[in-house]
Amino acid sequence: MSNDLVSIIMPSYNCGEYVEETIRSVQAQTYQNWEVIFFDDCSSDDSVQKVNDLRAEDKRIHIFLNKYNAGAAVSRNNALQEAKGRWIAFLDSDDLWEPTKLEKQIRFMEENGYAFSYTAYQEIDSESKATGVYVSGPKHVSKAGMYAFCWPGCLTVMYDATKVGLIQIADIKKNNDYAMWLKVCQKVHCYLLNECLAKYRRGRVGSVSSHGILTMIGWHYKLWHEAEGKNPIAALWYTGVNLVCGGYKKMRYVKRNDNDNDNQNDNDNQNDNE
Repeated sequence: MSNDLVSIIMPSYNCGEYVEETIRSVQAQTYQNWEVIFFDDCSSDDSVQKVNDLRAEDKRIHIFLNKYNAGAAVSRNNALQEAKGRWIAFLDSDDLWEPTKLEKQIRFMEENGYAFSYTAYQEIDSESKATGVYVSGPKHVSKAGMYAFCWPGCLTVMYDATKVGLIQIADIKKNNDYAMWLKVCQKVHCYLLNECLAKYRRGRVGSVSSHGILTMIGWHYKLWHEAEGKNPIAALWYTGVNLVCGGYKKMRYVKRNDNDNDNQNDNDNQNDNE
């Protein structure tokens, strides 16, 4: 395991329209000691070909293929088994990072002795245009806090593998990123770097954000019952807690700027402990 290397976990399924832009945002990082672990889940579009073209010019990109369409949980598990870096970061193949994301997040963690962190992010649409929505979260997320809600955006998370170890999660189709943070929080707490350093693509056809509330409630129940092994009553309880805290997050940590002002730091001076 390299003490300076960042392993970027990138599961992919039919993201050929976006994956080049995503990887270019990694290549543009001011922190250049990284590897991309690209794990394709049997895409039917040109995703793999586009990443192959990028790999031809940048050998830090590593391509792996699932033998069958298995879902993001299996892809992330497989990618984590291939990771060689101390720092583990996550970036879905349609999202983007700001150029200083890795540099600032590693400095934040090293200076404070943190092993698990996340950042604020903004939302973009299917055409990579800013929607004016910015999302932050609590400054400190304990194990209990993570059980209450999935505060970190997957594209913003980083943890120290020397302190966390290898994480593997149950094979659930949705909320598998949340399942991962629940396991990490068994070992270390999570801390917010309150800068907008990533861009989450909302509204792509087939993405989680395009589904209705009842469908998402069902996914939360399956997370607690199937992945976390909670009995039905406990699974319903945690699902209810998630719903309440999800509403709180929208009121407290989701900010809309209709003028699309990128000065996120002015929006997010609200680091309360939770």
